[in-house]
Amino acid sequence: MCAVNIVETYTGHVDPGGDAARRTLDALTITKLSVGPMDNNAYLLVCRAENEALLIDAANDPERISDLVGHGPDRPALRTVVTTHQHQDHWQALGAVAGANGSNTAAHPLDAGPLPIPPDFLVEHGDTVKVGQVVLEVIHLRGHTPGSIALLYRDPAGHPHLFTGDSLFPGGVGKTGSPSDFTSLLDDVSSRIFDQLPDETWFYPGHGDDSTLGAERPKLEEWRERGW
Repeated sequence: MCAVNIVETYTGHVDPGGDAARRTLDALTITKLSVGPMDNNAYLLVCRAENEALLIDAANDPERISDLVGHGPDRPALRTVVTTHQHQDHWQALGAVAGANGSNTAAHPLDAGPLPIPPDFLVEHGDTVKVGQVVLEVIHLRGHTPGSIALLYRDPAGHPHLFTGDSLFPGGVGKTGSPSDFTSLLDDVSSRIFDQLPDETWFYPGHGDDSTLGAERPKLEEWRERGW
């Protein structure tokens, strides 16, 4: 089996079907891969101290995700797969990836029902998930779906890193089905993300390119006024 090519220059952009990109922090590596026909991002987080891994959104292409994890004796142990929300394009490889690696799966209880396999554990707002020695905080963002979550890593040696699923993108919040859902999502994104975290926070969405909170913060009122 051939491994996915990984480039070590991280810009926040990856191409569908193309190379993965890895960012190396003191305690953690973050590798981003685009999978499937909807340009879904899958993120592989590896604790450098313990070589233990967590995957955010086994969205599609289980073979490519397996190649990303690796096949040699030094590959990380994929202990956990977290699904950010219930939409089908974010979990089509969940059963295959978790089954092949013996991984535990996690999701918010309000989004657990539609998933193809029941989560091994449920996570709520304020809970934590560990990958080796690294702790990720769970942030519940209500509106894109009832149980959408983001995961936050507060890097003690740098800026925070936030994995937002489909709740926050460069240029706006995720799609919602009603004005009340939009208000709920923007309120949560404002109070639970922008009010709590610094401009330097780098965020990683479920599709497309990354951004920073500082780049998006000036647009919050514009998003509220336009209603999407």
